[in-house]
Amino acid sequence: MSESDYIVCSAPSTVESRGLVNASAFQAVKKNAVFINLGRGPVVDESALIAALKSGKLRGAALDVFEEEPLPQTNELWELDNVLISPHNMDQTATFMHEATEFFVNENLPRFICGEDLLNPVNPKLGY
Repeated sequence: MSESDYIVCSAPSTVESRGLVNASAFQAVKKNAVFINLGRGPVVDESALIAALKSGKLRGAALDVFEEEPLPQTNELWELDNVLISPHNMDQTATFMHEATEFFVNENLPRFICGEDLLNPVNPKLGY
């Protein structure tokens, strides 16, 4: 993180990843870096993120996931001019349901019927 102008966090939320991006991580970032979180909110220590944004350590952040969702109106992130807040709703596009249904019907259902490995399986032990 100390050499990157842009840092993208797309980690899943697991016991091991909660709070992974913490005050120490933000202290190590390159001055004026931009932090983007599109993974899961609990991976990032939100208080540490806010402190890094307010101090100028981070130039900005683009976020569509948060520790608490929906993001409470009282959350300080709403007030910061260097934060872009976006809804985490990729599944609300005009074609998402059609594409998801096609994927299931044309890819995973035939694999399941034939006893083959499915695409994109969830591993309960890993938590994603």
